[in-house]
Amino acid sequence: MSELTFYTHPMSRGRVVRWMLEEVGIPYTVETMDFGPDMKTPEYLAINPMGKVPAIKHGSTIVTEVAAICAYLADQFPDKKLAPPAASPERGAYYRWLFFMAGPFEMATSALAHGWKIDSTNVQAVGCGRVEDSINTLEKVLGKSPYICGDAFTAADVLVSSYLWWETMQKNIPPNKVFQEYIQRTESRPAAKRANELDDALVESMKAVTA
Repeated sequence: MSELTFYTHPMSRGRVVRWMLEEVGIPYTVETMDFGPDMKTPEYLAINPMGKVPAIKHGSTIVTEVAAICAYLADQFPDKKLAPPAASPERGAYYRWLFFMAGPFEMATSALAHGWKIDSTNVQAVGCGRVEDSINTLEKVLGKSPYICGDAFTAADVLVSSYLWWETMQKNIPPNKVFQEYIQRTESRPAAKRANELDDALVESMKAVTA
C-alpha cells in the first residue's frame, strides 16, 4: 500500500476528507497547515497551486477538491464498498450527487451566506439556478431513501451530510426534519465520530500551541 499524506486544517473542508479517510480505514499521515503563509509556501503550492486545503498525496498521486478526494478514495479501496458498482443504476446517482454538492449546492449556499443576488436577471446564467431549487431538490431525494443513492451509504453521503450539517449549523438553511434525520443517521457512524474526535483534538492542540 502506498503511503498517504493528508494536508488539512481542522476548521476547513478537510473535516469532510478526514471522515472519508476514517471510513476507508487506512493508515495516513497528517500535515496540519495554518491558514495564510503556511499554505502559500513553494513546497505546499507544489501540492496544491491554489494554496488551499484539503489535499492528499497517495504515493505519487496528488488529489485536491473534496468531492474528487472522496471519489478517488472510494475507487482506490473498493473493498470498503463506498461507491456503487460501476454497472449498477446507483452509480449514475452517485456521480450526480457528488457533482451536485460540489457545484450547484455549494454555489447556492455560498450565495445565501454572502448575500449574493440571484434573481430573474441572472438566474439562467448561474450554475445553481434558483437557490431554493437546489435545497428543495436535495430534500426531495432524501425524503425517499435513507441515503443519497438509495439504501446503501456511499462516499457521496460523506459529502452531502457534511455540507448539510455545516449549512444548517450556520443557519444558511432553516431547520428541516428531513435533513436533520439524515444528518443524525450519517453522523452516528463510527467513522464520522472518530473523525470529529480527531479534528476536535487537533483544534485544541493548535490552540495550546498559540496560547
